[in-house]
Amino acid sequence: MTETTFKLGDEVVTPLARGTVIDVRPTPSGRWVFGVEDDDGGVGYFTNKALRLAQG
Repeated sequence: MTETTFKLGDEVVTPLARGTVIDVRPTPSGRWVFGVEDDDGGVGYFTNKALRLAQG
């Protein structure tokens, strides 16, 4: 099974809210985390498993 990758500017849905990917960075363990900014300007970091692409 392949992992979904997200890129800067993608509109995504997190467990908390909908937002835009603004940062992508590796963790020391070799996983990637994605910084997502919501409509209120808050930023949270999530793994690819916690995100899904927003529909329309």
